[in-house]
Parts: sequence; structure tokens; C-alpha cells
Amino acid sequence: MKKYLKIIFFFLVFPALFAQEQKTLSLEDAVFGWWKGLYPKRVTNLQWAKDAPLFMFSQADSIIIRDVNNQTRRVISKETLKKSFPGLKNLPHIQIFTSTYLVFQKDSAFVFYDYKNGKPITIKTPSAAENRDVCVKNLQVAYTMENNLYLAGADNHRIPVAVHENKNIVSGQAIARSEFGITKGTFWSPAGRYLAFYQKDETDVDTYPLVDISQTPAALKPIKYPMNGRGSEEPAVGVYDTKTGHTVYLKLFDKAGKYHYVTNLSWGPNEKYIYLAEVNRDQNHMWFNKYKVADGSFVKTLFEEENEKWVEPEHPAYFVPGTQQFVWLSERDGFMNLYLYDAVSGRLIRHLTDNRWVAKDMAGFSKDGKYVYFTGTGKDPRQTHLFRVKLKTGLQTQITRDGGTHHVQLGYDGNYYLDAYSAVDVPNITCLRKTGAKKPVAKLLEAPDPLKDYGLKKPEMISLKGSFTDVLYGRLIKPSHFDPAKKYPVLVYVYGGPHVQLVTDTWMGGASLWMYWLAEQGYIIFTLDNHGSMNRGFDFESVIYRRLGQVEAQDQMYGVAYLRTLPYVDTDRIAVHGWSFGGYMTLTLMTEYPEVFKAGVAGGPVTDWKWYEVMYGERYMDTEKQNPEGFKKTSILNKIENLQGKLLTVHGYMDDVVVPQHNIALHDAAIRKGVQMDFYLYPRDKHGVRGKRRLHLMKKMLNFIMENNK
Repeated sequence: MKKYLKIIFFFLVFPALFAQEQKTLSLEDAVFGWWKGLYPKRVTNLQWAKDAPLFMFSQADSIIIRDVNNQTRRVISKETLKKSFPGLKNLPHIQIFTSTYLVFQKDSAFVFYDYKNGKPITIKTPSAAENRDVCVKNLQVAYTMENNLYLAGADNHRIPVAVHENKNIVSGQAIARSEFGITKGTFWSPAGRYLAFYQKDETDVDTYPLVDISQTPAALKPIKYPMNGRGSEEPAVGVYDTKTGHTVYLKLFDKAGKYHYVTNLSWGPNEKYIYLAEVNRDQNHMWFNKYKVADGSFVKTLFEEENEKWVEPEHPAYFVPGTQQFVWLSERDGFMNLYLYDAVSGRLIRHLTDNRWVAKDMAGFSKDGKYVYFTGTGKDPRQTHLFRVKLKTGLQTQITRDGGTHHVQLGYDGNYYLDAYSAVDVPNITCLRKTGAKKPVAKLLEAPDPLKDYGLKKPEMISLKGSFTDVLYGRLIKPSHFDPAKKYPVLVYVYGGPHVQLVTDTWMGGASLWMYWLAEQGYIIFTLDNHGSMNRGFDFESVIYRRLGQVEAQDQMYGVAYLRTLPYVDTDRIAVHGWSFGGYMTLTLMTEYPEVFKAGVAGGPVTDWKWYEVMYGERYMDTEKQNPEGFKKTSILNKIENLQGKLLTVHGYMDDVVVPQHNIALHDAAIRKGVQMDFYLYPRDKHGVRGKRRLHLMKKMLNFIMENNK
């Protein structure tokens, strides 16, 4: 009996000897977590075939092709690929998958690999080529060199499409500083005969001097940067005919003005027409226009949208299969919804959805054209779900049911979809599903918790009332060794600007791992999505108009008021940090509420909106001439003398988004006003600090916060 009592006593007193040893998260682990396996596993190369009911993914050293019943149709091993590509070390990233080809990039060439016959077609492009755009219909690749646009085909001859000696003419690249949903500059027609492309004339755009310190002596690296209220780029759209070798330029709409925005280029299904959403420079009027491909002539304006604040089209027209109808996404009624139009007359056929929540993106159509699929938040703006709408009636059905954020790929015919989703406590589950069925056809992955051995606490998701009594969503991260009887310092992590949402129903609440590392050092990290952030509707977002940072900062102070209600928060030790717009918010909070924040780090911050770009800045602030009081009130230079806490600002010397003038001018103002603050420069970096240098950045920022928030 005594023997057994001794054994029981031993287990009670020394349980750690028999439990798995808990791991400690280092800052290096946190910063490089993707490469160290600390984020949930994903199914790589997962995608549907463009022209058949097949999907593919990578597994071990093979590419697996399966049908909609999850039956394996083909396995392509790395060893098989090596027969055609002897130097291949890893499975390639597949850009396009069809019933015939796997298309991937190898060095500077594109490979169209006929996987049925094991034969590759290789199209070479120069090593300096950029903005490569593949057309699988005609086995051609569009690409840019410097500011010019070219084509390469199977014969590997370089075909000039738009070549200009004038360096101010830029062809084949994204225009309008990648605003309005613009992410690229070339657009292949549905059958591959034509290549439409954006072009911009930057003659009137100011040249901004960046400095490259890697040379001796240092060299100027000038960029074209259109600053608020100054000269902007003049847009054009060209259409190259691969059969004739001729280029036609669309005769763009003159009512929108010289510096207007040409956005959301859409090809009609028969390749006869191109559709453009054209926006005036004031960004309060949009014309959806139709152009004839044959001669570039203007056909008609199908419809218009106006708003006294801004109009911001972000999606192209999506044509219903086999019809002359298209679906248009617009937030004209306060939330992003779907509208069905006739492409011939421009008549609004039906207001397809009338949701008081945000439609995010199109997923596709059923093959018969009866249904349109789209993703949206549903009632919880922190989530993302798949929905289906019947085009004839507008009857809407929610397809995904599990809570969380779903990343969906709709299959070839619309009857099946691939669903990768996560939630706060769900790392990643990836399934093949049939639309309308409750159970998945197959579960392709259920990722384990990569942090289970670290003992980290899951975030607490909160909601509270903010400005205008709207609900604001937040996230609270606590140490794993949290003791409610103790007092903890707080870091408020903020972005706060348009087109960003930080608090989401995703794995670990959408927070970066460095926040959990800081929590383990004895901190509480608090994040709140204020007015102006995305996925809440136009009214919620647009209250920031002409007064950036003001309502947003008020909301953040509602968050601080919430923190003060928590008995374990040390309200004398609150720090704040953000990057880009978050850097601007950090400066705004520390100068408008100086008694609240003991320390702060502002990374890549805007300091005065007159130095930010035309497209974004004029949408939200207008020009300084139109809104002088707004610019005066929101400029950090005019209130830096209010600073009380310890402040570090950080900037990349090669930043071409928020140019260094913002930060340098702020310090010049601080010197003139006798204000002491700290500055750190990353000489070789742009707007973000990447790679090994990012670990240096995180150490610099977090050490500053911990040393000055005591």
C-alpha cells in the first residue's frame, strides 16, 4: 500500500516530468513563422481545371489530379517532371491548369506541359521581363521591359506591342497606383485573339528623388509620384490583334476629364466589345462605358453612378454564360450588392441582392447560367461565406455553414467547390464539396494546431459601441501565464485605414505571431477595427471623408475606455504601434491624446496628406485647395508639439508608397518646435521591411516599446 502511495505522490508532485515539455516561442520563430511551420498547413497548388470537372493539388513529391468524386485520374511525380526538366529541385507552382496543360514558370521561361503526353512547350522571356501574363488559348506570354510591352510565342520571337522612346509612356502595367481594384495591366480576350492593355502618360506627374546608397557615390533613383492636387497620369487603353499585328486605341470618354481613371476593364464574351468603368478625378462620378474593339469607337454609356463622397468601382463586369447579360457589384445602396444588367441596352434587369452586409467577390456561375455564386460576410462582418443567387428570381441561399472565413474556388460547372476555411480555434480545414450538400465529398486536409506545444492563449474576440453607436470589433491577446490579479501593460496595435480589416474570424483571430511573442513577455495586445475599415458598408467607412484620422482616433479611444474597465490593465502603461496608415494613426493618437500613450512606434507613416498620392488621397481628403481646414487639422506637423510619450518613427529610405519626405519633414518640425523623438532608417527598404531585415525591425520596435512603456 505504501508503495502505491509513493507512486501517486510522485506523479502529483512531479507532473512535468511526464508531460510533454512546453516549447518557448522566440521572436525569430514568430517573425519567420511561415518558414518554421508555425502557421497551419495548407493544400498547395490547389485549383480547378479551367475547362473540365477536374481539380489538382500537390502532395509529397507529386501533383495529383482528381475528378469531382475525388477519384484520382492522374499522378505526376517529380521524377516524371525531371525527365523533361533535369534540373528540377521542387515541384513547380502551377499557374494554370487545364485538361491538357500544366502551366508554370521556370526561371524566366513559361512551360506549357502537356501532362498526358509528357511533352513541354517552352516560351522564353528575357530575364529582366516583368508583368508576365500567360494566355493558354494561344500559347503566348505578354510581358513588359522597362515601360514597353511585348509578346513571346512558341517560336520565342519578341513581338513589340507598345514600344515608345518617350519614357513617360508606360504600357502594360497597372495604372492609377493600383487603386480601384487594378492589379495588372494586360487583359487577354476570352478566345485569346486580342490583348488589351493599360497605358499611362506620366508627363505631368512629378518626379520624386529616392536615393540608392549601394553605389559610390550614392545615386538618385527617381520615380514618378503623383502627389495630391498636382499633375496626374493620363490613361489610355490599347487593343492588340495577334492575327493582324495591329493595335487600336479606344477613344476614351471625354466627359470624365484628362486625368480621369480607367478602371475594371472587362471583355465581352464575343470579343467584340470592351467595357470600362471610368471615374472622374474628383471620384464622385462613374460612367460604365462600352467600346467597339474593331476601331476603338465609343458605343454608349450603359449606366452611371454618383455619390457626394466617392464612387469606387473595384470589380469588372461578370458576363452570364451564353447571354448578353452581366452582373455588376456596387455599394450604391450602402452595401456591396449584385445587380443584373443587359449589355446591349444598359437596362437594369434586376437588383439581385439587397443585403445589409457586404458582398466581397464573385465566385462564378453555374454552367447553365441559372445561378451566380459570390462570397460575402453574411451577418457577421468578421466572417466570409459562399452564397448562391438565382438570376431569374433573386432567391439567395447561403452555401457554407461552418463559422469562420471560407476561401472558396468554384468548379468548372458550378456544382462543386473547394473550400479552405479557418476560424479562431480552427487552424485550417480543406474540403471538396458539392453545392447544396451538407457533408463534404472529401476532406483533403484537417491541419493540426501548429502551436499546441507552445501553450499560447487563444485571442478573446470582443465587441463594443463606438462613434455613432456602431458596433466595433476587437481582439485581446493575453499571456499564457495570465493572472487576473496582476496589472499588465498594453500595446494597442492599429491600422485603422480603408481596405483593411484586422479582426477576423480566422486562425488566432488574424493576429501575427509576434503579438503572441509580446504577450509572453507580459503584455496584453489590443486591436480594434474602427470606422473607415472595410467590410462594414459605405456609411461605416465613409464617415472619415475629408477628416482622416479623426473619427478613427475617437473609436480607438473607445477601445482605451474599454481597457480601463479591465482590472488587470495598467492604464499608466499603454503603448501604440502601427505601420503605414497605422503609423499615421499612431502619430494621431499620440498627439491628440498625448496623456494616454506612454510610448509609440510609427512605421512608414503619412504625416501630411498633401504629400500622399492623388488616387487614394483625393478620394478620402479631396485636395488641399478644396479642403484646407481638413488638411490643417489632420497634419501631424501641426500638432507634434503636443507629444508627451516616447516616440520612435521608422521608414524605408526607398519607400515609393509613403515617400520619406513624410517622416523627415515630421522630424524637421519636431526640431523647430523643440520636441525630442527618435528615428530609425532602413536604407535599402521600400514601404515594407522584408526577409532577415524584418527580424531586425521587430527587435528594434518591440525593444523600444518595452523599454519605454515601463
